[in-house]
Amino acid sequence: MKFAPLDFAKIRTYPVAERANKVNADAFATPHVAGASLRAFLAALPDFLAVQDFKKTVAAMADAVRNQRPVVLMMGAHSIKVGLNPIFVDAMRRGLLHAVAFNGAGAIHDFELCYQGETSEDVQRGLDDGSFGMVDETGRRMNAALADGVARGLGAGRALGEAAIAAQFPNLGLSILATGAALDLPVTAHIAIGTDIIHQHPTTSGAVLGEASYRDFQIFAAVCAQLEGGVVLNVGSAVIMPEVFLKALTIARNLGHKVERFTTATFDMTRHYRPSENVQRRPTKLGGQGFYLVGHHELMIPLLFAAVTEELAG
Repeated sequence: MKFAPLDFAKIRTYPVAERANKVNADAFATPHVAGASLRAFLAALPDFLAVQDFKKTVAAMADAVRNQRPVVLMMGAHSIKVGLNPIFVDAMRRGLLHAVAFNGAGAIHDFELCYQGETSEDVQRGLDDGSFGMVDETGRRMNAALADGVARGLGAGRALGEAAIAAQFPNLGLSILATGAALDLPVTAHIAIGTDIIHQHPTTSGAVLGEASYRDFQIFAAVCAQLEGGVVLNVGSAVIMPEVFLKALTIARNLGHKVERFTTATFDMTRHYRPSENVQRRPTKLGGQGFYLVGHHELMIPLLFAAVTEELAG
């Protein structure tokens, strides 16, 4: 087989003025000036890619707050362990967050912060000598609170929040659980049996864990039924909350609730399959919008709520 040479002299060109371009200098970043406001900093960001998604998320949250539609936070435990509880609690108190749902680990770290101001043990050291997760107070107090809550018809989140308030733990102002109970906002804990340290405690009752968490699933489904025009944030949950969200949303739609146009945004340090499918893409197919913003929680989440605050201030 032979290949005849091409005549490059016959290549056709066209004027650059006729070409559509994706990058325009008008969208470039502006250098920060000392003393400039946060609003000026946000306006100076380059208008590309993640910045566009971030600003759309901020706008959707602000619109939801103005229109009295729910802003729901789903989260894993990591955002608690990097110091973000004050941001979340403040958002709950100011009406920027209307419901919180986290996994069992999130409930544990929140509860420990509330009663002792510290959390997160050295897993490797505890695993090596068989002491990982074997502290007495956390398991005993949380299991007792869950059992009492089930006896009173409460879900896991409300039971733990009310127990913290009743015990007058010294750090109530740091606790999402306690703040939810105090403000009568839904805070739900979605427990996978065997994943949390309190399941190792001798006072654990599988029946209590299941009943308390199932009630919270029912509460969360009721929250999802009101999501039209709202926002769902998924902060650092790669498996549990995306799966729970998909099922709760299905129940809401199955029961006839219109939940089609809403915004979802996952904030995490890397991309995962379930948040991409079960939070960003599948739930928003009927007319919503979904975003996935990659970055460290301790940077992205304070920036997010600061930007929403500025947006609402006009």
